[in-house]
Formats: sequence, C-alpha cells, structure tokens
Amino acid sequence: MNFDFSDDQRLLQEEVRKMLAATSTSAEVRKTLAGEAPYSAAVWRQLLDMGAAAAAIPEAYGGAGLGYLELCLVAEEAGRHLAPVPLASSIYLAAEALLQGGSEAQKQHWLPRIAKGEIIATAALGSAETYLTPAPLSFDGRTLNGSVSALPDGSVAGLAILRHDDELLLVDLAAAGVSRRALPSLDPTRPYAEISFAATPAQRLGAGNCAALAQRVLDAAAVLLAFEQVGGAARTLDMSRDYALERKAFGRQIGGFQALKHKMADIYTRNEMARVHAYYGAWALSSQAPELPVAAAAARVAATTAYNYAAEEAIEIHGGIGYTWEMDCHLHLRRARYLGQLIGSVHAWRARLGDELVKGAA
Repeated sequence: MNFDFSDDQRLLQEEVRKMLAATSTSAEVRKTLAGEAPYSAAVWRQLLDMGAAAAAIPEAYGGAGLGYLELCLVAEEAGRHLAPVPLASSIYLAAEALLQGGSEAQKQHWLPRIAKGEIIATAALGSAETYLTPAPLSFDGRTLNGSVSALPDGSVAGLAILRHDDELLLVDLAAAGVSRRALPSLDPTRPYAEISFAATPAQRLGAGNCAALAQRVLDAAAVLLAFEQVGGAARTLDMSRDYALERKAFGRQIGGFQALKHKMADIYTRNEMARVHAYYGAWALSSQAPELPVAAAAARVAATTAYNYAAEEAIEIHGGIGYTWEMDCHLHLRRARYLGQLIGSVHAWRARLGDELVKGAA
C-alpha cells in the first residue's frame, strides 16, 4: 500500500505553491483581514484558472477531473500560504454535497458554475455544535423560512446547501426573500454570515439518507481541512526556525538554546503525526475505502491539534515581537482557530473517532 503521491501530483503541488507564493502574500492576506474585500478575487481566479480548485470535480461537470489526491495537495498549499479564498465552503462542502447527493439536473446546473467561479457556494451540514439557528428553518416543500447563522463565506455565496431535519435543501441565494448579515469572527480572511429566508424558493438535494450523505461530505471535508492544517503548521514551523536562526541573544542565535530546540522538536513531532493521519485519510477518501470514517476523524483530531499547537508555540518562539501586528504569527493563530471549528470542534471529532473504533472492534 503506497501512501505517497506521484511525480505528476507533486508537480501540480509545486506549481500551486509557486503561484500562491507570488499571489497569496502577507500583504494580500491582510487586505481581507482589514475588510477591504471578503476574499482575494485574484488568488481565487488563479486557483480556478489552473484547475486546482476544481481538481476533484469531474470534467463532465466543468472540473479538472483529476481527483481527491490532487485536491489534498492543493489544500496543503492553500493552508501553507493562508489563501484567503472560499475553498472550504465552495469546494470541500457545497460541491462535494452536490457530487454525492445531487440529482443529475442539479449537478449539471450548479457544478460547472462553481468550477468556473461564476458563483461561490456554501453549506451548513453539521450539528448544532457547529451551526446555530437563531430562527428555526421551516420548509413546506417549495419555500424556506427562517435563518441560518455562521455560514462560511455566506456574504458572497450564490448557492447554499442546508440541512433541515432529515433532508438537505438547495437554495439559490439570488432568489427573492434572502437577506444577509456579516458576522464578526476571529479570522476575517474566512468570513461568516447569517442568512435569513422569507418564503425563499428551495428544493431538496437528491434523495436518500440525509444523515449518511451529510456525514460522508463532512468526512471528506475533514481530510481536506487536515491538509490545510498540515500546510499551515509546516509554514509556522518554518517561520519559527528562520526567526530562531536570525535572532540573537547573549551573543548567540536563540535557536541554539535548548528550550527553543525542544519547542521546535515538539512542533515537528506533532506536525509529522498529523501528516501521517492526513495521508491515510487521503488514501481512504480517494479509494472510497470503508476506513474513511476512522481515517477522517483521526486526521481531523491530529491536524487540528498540531496546527493549534504550532501557532501558539510560534508566538512564544518569536518572543515579544510575536505578539505584534506586524508579524504573521497571529494570522496563523487565527486560521488555526477557524479551521479547528469549521466542521465541529476537535472534541466532537475525537468522540466520533472513539465511536468508530468501538464500532470496528465490535
């Protein structure tokens, strides 16, 4: 069983890395952080034009037709460069929900528009822990009323897929009766919004077991987000190492002090453990293996823990300057916290991992 990526896949990763290094700069990320734009249109357009964002969408629906393994590597680079784009909401969640549960007509209508960047999509598939509903949703078979809060990229989305009771609903956000309210968040580079509906036309997304479909999409998202977290954690360690080799105290590089060596060794150990789980999750996702629920939960727990730890320790390694606005440490801490809550907390996924392991042992 080979858990590594092919030369062609690594080449794609390298090209995405070069592009993001040139476009998703600290200055570009800070524009969205300052509220100048809800996301970086330039970075998003580059990812779409390369076919990287739509790597896992089949060619029949306007995508690149590559696969999940390629998308995992794109996700890693997006995390490494803090790409301020709607990749998780539009691709990991909404597009995947359409692919797995949508009717042929729904796929043909929406997926090419998502793949080309004509619209941004979002989804709320999680439990009450993740998505709060100030006013309960009501659906009469044709129209939707109520509101949903904390929708990722909800302020710019043109399509939403929402979980309501035992069904998933597809809502065109350009339809009548839709209103939005931007919500403050710790990481404005990946913004949230509350969306309200007043007799808004909606339709069911496919048919079948809604709970199983939603969990399948969340498992895929957990693997892809794990790669973003691994990329972010690796970049955070690189920043810490570079600073420790540059900064001097008492006439020597601070990287020579044992306490900082131990910190960076601990970051590295957690990062590599997260990478192992992310690779296992990528294999399970790409091969549709029955191990996916366990692999996804393990990747989610390991990567969330690693990125949060790396972001926190990086601030300490940078010392007093690490707390300042000018350094990028806080950008990674913000992103680590955001990714760690997007599809449910690490505690919920740890509980799911335990349940799946018990189920497998029974």
